Amino acid sequence: MDSPQQHEEHSRRAMAREQIPITADVLQWARERAGFSIDDLRRDFRQLEAWERGESFPTYPQLEKLADRFKVPVAVFFFPEPPYVAPAHESFRTLSVARFDALPHRVRFLLRKATALRINLEELNGGQNPAERFILRDVRLTPEMDIPAMAAQVRAYLGVTLERQRSWTNSEAAFEAWRGVLADHGVAVFKDAFGDEDTSGFCLYHEVFPLVYVNNSSVKTRQSFTLFHELAHLLFHTSGIDTLSGDPGEGLTPAARHVEAMCNRFAAEFLLPTAQFETDMRGLPPTMGTATQLAKHYHVSRELVFRRFLDRGDITQEDYRRAAAQWAEQRQEGSGGNHYWTKIVYLGINYINLAFSRYAQNRISETELADYLDTKVRSLPKLESYLSRKVS
Repeated sequence: MDSPQQHEEHSRRAMAREQIPITADVLQWARERAGFSIDDLRRDFRQLEAWERGESFPTYPQLEKLADRFKVPVAVFFFPEPPYVAPAHESFRTLSVARFDALPHRVRFLLRKATALRINLEELNGGQNPAERFILRDVRLTPEMDIPAMAAQVRAYLGVTLERQRSWTNSEAAFEAWRGVLADHGVAVFKDAFGDEDTSGFCLYHEVFPLVYVNNSSVKTRQSFTLFHELAHLLFHTSGIDTLSGDPGEGLTPAARHVEAMCNRFAAEFLLPTAQFETDMRGLPPTMGTATQLAKHYHVSRELVFRRFLDRGDITQEDYRRAAAQWAEQRQEGSGGNHYWTKIVYLGINYINLAFSRYAQNRISETELADYLDTKVRSLPKLESYLSRKVS
């Protein structure tokens, strides 16, 4: 007679071989929603076509791998029909459908992850944005507004002077400071490695819990620019994606193209107001050295300053192109791969503190806390220890 341990092992092996009936249409929906073709997955899931035709079914271990690849819960595959989810591109009025469909799988996954984080914020905050001064309630931009006036209005609302901006020690400190300022005014900021250098970030508009998602692989000055490009989108009450190459307005209406251009101009004007730039340029030549000097002073990119030179007619388009190509080779290095530090950088101190505080108040369980923080239960104490070191 088998021992209890042997019986459990036999049962486990039998389950690993047993086919699990799922809904074929839901499997196809999950694959297409994740942006994969059958050819993309053929090497890892040889029977995928048969599963989607309902001729056979995956085993439970295979089902877990499918759920992980498509970033959906296992339970979804047992739904009688595909759940309705509004097409993601509908939120991005200033991005053409063709450009949206061409986004890499990783970026599309992060769009879904961002939606989950927005829902988490709503649950953890009981449906109420905790910011005393909520910028999307108090400030609204329109395409007819003068951009310097727009930028000045937002800077005054956020309460950050140019003197304070210049006081930050470096571009990383500047980004984190801006991140905290936006959080204080109701806009959550998350980060991740996009695996795509062309996509700097995106935002998801929501009337209560708007958020910005930034590519951590970009240089810090670009990350700060992305914050305010996306903030402009939110203040126009639209979602947006910030890309570096191509025409971001391709295939859009003239109005949508205008908004996209305004978001870029707003970010540049906010971070380095034209009036201040003109004052600082007195007696200085429009050179790469000057661009580096001013960029370091305001914690902005050298390309932003050089663009100002181009707009003033101080340099040629070819001068700008050569300088931008040279600087584009600079890349943001990783932080060393420590899981806990990376988690804190990606989710942000505010969000992690919020989740731990709800757990301390017995409003969520330990398992729910781990789910909100996308980590394992056993990792929670160590994550909390790293967090205390970060904020101390």
